[in-house]
Amino acid sequence: MIGILGGMGTQAGLDFCNKLAKFYRGKLDQDYPMFVLYNKSNTPRRPENLKKYNKILKELINGCKMLEKNKCKFIVMPCNTAHYWHEDIQKKIKVPLLSMPKEVYAHTRKTCKKNSKIGILCTEATLKTKIYNKYFDKKFNLISPNKNIQKNSVNKAINYVKMGKVREAEKQLKPAVNYLIKQKCKKIILGCTELPIAIFAYKSFRKAKESKLFVDPNLLLAEVCKKKYKR
Repeated sequence: MIGILGGMGTQAGLDFCNKLAKFYRGKLDQDYPMFVLYNKSNTPRRPENLKKYNKILKELINGCKMLEKNKCKFIVMPCNTAHYWHEDIQKKIKVPLLSMPKEVYAHTRKTCKKNSKIGILCTEATLKTKIYNKYFDKKFNLISPNKNIQKNSVNKAINYVKMGKVREAEKQLKPAVNYLIKQKCKKIILGCTELPIAIFAYKSFRKAKESKLFVDPNLLLAEVCKKKYKR
């Protein structure tokens, strides 16, 4: 059983489940993975509560323990910023909690040369906590948009997805994408789980899976779950 701690946000959790299911498309119902999605939407917002570390930690641990009690063999969190608490959550639960940034890094190592420029689009909180820098600074040059583009493009695109305005989000994100392309980034990590929705909502699953520019952490995590899953 796969445990999914969702609700951060709800659209992102559902997007993860959808991508996990698509890896099994064409199979019998009985061949699809068993999973529990805990849409813990009452988890306080992560970006605004970085200084209230233990408040968020307690909620995330409670969520993981609920999944643990339901016999989940491992857990994933379809939220990039929540991985700021990853290590301390893992200390309090018995089952593995997969790391989204770690899996993205492992994928990038296989597809990009050392010292390549890698772009990242994410929340300001993810940038501030350096959860991706922790891995990428060892071998890559991680690049994010300037403050103006972050505020007027990335942040607004994320909020649009949360409001269900996906087409507006796609348009709003373009200046940030173009900025990173001009910086000659080999890959662009969509490091907020709302952003792949903005980029790929109106494209086929195949195009999303085979994209040579964008890295979708939700998609990668779903693929890792497929390989790790045992009934």
